[in-house]
Amino acid sequence: MANLRKSHPLLKIANNALVDLPAPSNISIWWNFGSLLGLCLIAQILTGLFLAMHYTSDIATAFSSVAHICRDVNYGWLIRNMHANGASFFFICIYLHIGRGLYYGSYLYKETWNIGVILLLLVMMTAFVGYVLPWGQMSFWGATVITNLLSAIPYIGNSLVQWIWGGFSVDNATLTRFFAFHFLFPFIIAAMTMIHLIFLHETGSTNPTGLNSDADKISFHPY
Repeated sequence: MANLRKSHPLLKIANNALVDLPAPSNISIWWNFGSLLGLCLIAQILTGLFLAMHYTSDIATAFSSVAHICRDVNYGWLIRNMHANGASFFFICIYLHIGRGLYYGSYLYKETWNIGVILLLLVMMTAFVGYVLPWGQMSFWGATVITNLLSAIPYIGNSLVQWIWGGFSVDNATLTRFFAFHFLFPFIIAAMTMIHLIFLHETGSTNPTGLNSDADKISFHPY
């Protein structure tokens, strides 16, 4: 199995990225959150795809479609709660990941850090448009208040807000495009995550000492 893992063209890529990747020997539990974010992203995409099969992005039926998922779809309540609470867990992991990066100087690797900042902004946008989809009172007024912040931009603010809404208020056009963005963004995030990892593997991980020594490395996976 080890020989196949190291010789097969596709398995070799995964092996070099996940198993035999050289990692500092003194990294601690604080370096787990990047991997946890990867697992969170996979879980969110999978649960989101199942939810999208039953959700309708129409203001007349959006709320009732979410209720239908929770009440009538097999394990729909579980999938919906995994997706909703998974978003909160995602942000817990991402803030701890950023905190560790700030404390141990990961920002010194500018390219990797900048891609990470873009990823944070994309995740925040995805979470916001996802928050609107159940179309409850919190969804409607959350969308109204947050999008109205753009009206503070001089000259173009009001026009920009109406362009985002697709009309003169948060309505059906807004919900439809927010659903489209919520479906699209995770795949962009997945692609950006791959770029983030490519840059990370070029420079190597930071470690508690702040020294990037090639002499003291172990394989990423302990087995």
